[in-house]
Amino acid sequence: MTANELKHNDGIATFGAGCFWGVEQRFRELPGVTEATSGYMGGAIQEPTYRGVCSGNTGHAEVVQVRFDPDKLAYETLLTLFFDMHNPTTINRQGPDIGSQYRSVVFFHDDDQHRAAREAIIELERSGRWSQPVVTQVVAADTFWRAEEYHQRYLEKNGLGMCAI
Repeated sequence: MTANELKHNDGIATFGAGCFWGVEQRFRELPGVTEATSGYMGGAIQEPTYRGVCSGNTGHAEVVQVRFDPDKLAYETLLTLFFDMHNPTTINRQGPDIGSQYRSVVFFHDDDQHRAAREAIIELERSGRWSQPVVTQVVAADTFWRAEEYHQRYLEKNGLGMCAI
């Protein structure tokens, strides 16, 4: 399905903001989010693995796919959290993590999300919050590949309160 064929989604959003562990946790804490799952999107191979994605050779980004109740939570609120939790001005880098798999990216699932993401970037640029331009990509969602089970709720499973995102 292409972005032009998308009309409306039923509460799904996908974001890449660096390492997915902390991103997943932050989205999971937001009221109205029913699920947040770590995974991969935007690459060239089928069934990517963490090792392959980390090599930088698959083209995938580490992402979090968020399921939410649109009656309780606006997509724009998810965008606000997304832009608040990482630096959208660094190309292929978040903190100590370097590589295209850590790029800042919004994978949109319908035309409304596409428009909202573009508008959020314009507003962020106008705000003057960052001295550098926002480099966040806005790309039509494609296949979401769930990350290996040990990545799901990683911080919670390992007794870690947070990670640098």
